[in-house]
Amino acid sequence: MQFFSTNRQSPDTNFEQAIFQGLPPDNGLYMPEEIPKLPVSFWDNCDKLSFNEIAFHVSEAFIGDLIAKETLMNILNEAYDFDTPLTRIDVNTYCLELFHGPSMAFKDFGAKFMAGVMSYFLKKSEQRINILVATSGDTGGAVAQGFFGKENITVTILYPKGKVSELQEKQLTTLGGNVSALEIDGTFDDCQALVKQAFLDVELKEKFSLASANSINIARLIPQAFYYIYAFSRLKALNKEIVFSVPSGNFGNLTAGLIAMKMGMPVKQFIAATNLNKVVPEYLNSGDYKPISPSIATISNAMDVGNPSNFPRMFEIFDKDIEKMKSKITGYFYDDEQTREGIKEIYGQKNYLTCPHSAIAYLGLKEYQKLNNSDAIGVFLSTAHYSKFLPDMEATLGYLPEIPERLKSLLDKTKKSEQLTTNYSDFKDYLLKNLK
Repeated sequence: MQFFSTNRQSPDTNFEQAIFQGLPPDNGLYMPEEIPKLPVSFWDNCDKLSFNEIAFHVSEAFIGDLIAKETLMNILNEAYDFDTPLTRIDVNTYCLELFHGPSMAFKDFGAKFMAGVMSYFLKKSEQRINILVATSGDTGGAVAQGFFGKENITVTILYPKGKVSELQEKQLTTLGGNVSALEIDGTFDDCQALVKQAFLDVELKEKFSLASANSINIARLIPQAFYYIYAFSRLKALNKEIVFSVPSGNFGNLTAGLIAMKMGMPVKQFIAATNLNKVVPEYLNSGDYKPISPSIATISNAMDVGNPSNFPRMFEIFDKDIEKMKSKITGYFYDDEQTREGIKEIYGQKNYLTCPHSAIAYLGLKEYQKLNNSDAIGVFLSTAHYSKFLPDMEATLGYLPEIPERLKSLLDKTKKSEQLTTNYSDFKDYLLKNLK
């Protein structure tokens, strides 16, 4: 399968080249020339397949014969050795828990798959790669865990100073080894801009092999489609329409759901649930796309994105037609006070704890169900474990929730990071001195 750039000014390429380039030379985003539809036989029998078997069928449709079937299955089995529970909240509401991986965030799905396929290709070609990644919270921890100790790979993570939680910061600054962290005195958008500029820098590209592990990389998106299809397969027997509510920042997660839909997954509606960085909900309402700069800081910090990178991909999926997009995506946004009320509501009524991001997805689903009097099954995605946001959880609930041991152990570890401004020259100098 070939992949094209959304800016249409770069040559098409295959999956292997696309994941190592990260960004096309024209600063677009890679998309498959055609999103493959899975056969009817797959959808008829998906409820009998395991998560990893579903992942195999989905990924093989994009990768083709670049990786042998047995090798691909081995990569998936190594990546996904954790559960993806679908928890029933009430009659028509389910929570898809995506925080049971090593970093306890949904981005483990993309990072571990990406690390596996990159390692395979690098070993085969006897080459090495430098991963550059910007994070607004959970991406950094997932990439750090996914790529830690991988041969021929070094990882540099940029994160906004003072804008990630303590546990999130510890996850990406305490591993060492082949993982380095840069604390940028700015916003996530500033971090992302630095990474994008590095990928377009001719001198850096000549000296080093650079790749991205953000959701701008197509290898991060494809595995996120796995869990949508898995959720559908577990609800299929109910014979009802399904609505997915997705906590959204950079919109990679929702784009992956759209890819699953294009592959043939039946879905009634997607809900783009955001915090006050409400660019996409407002676009769906007004037709005007107005990025927010700088992004607005909220308690759902991983969603503090003022110019979502994946919007061009969403636009491509809907043939650049806003009416088509509006027919499948409904947008809602919530401020911090509403987010706290959502956390308290689901805990008080259902005895279920959610992080701020997941609470926004819950609020979006409830608003949709109320406004549409919908009898559809609603699935809201829980993207991170609540204990990664302890100060806000304690302030909201009035007590300190229990912390899993694997996160608790991080608190005593020493943070190691280098501080930089948003000046690109300083960032480039760092890379020239430290990359291999």
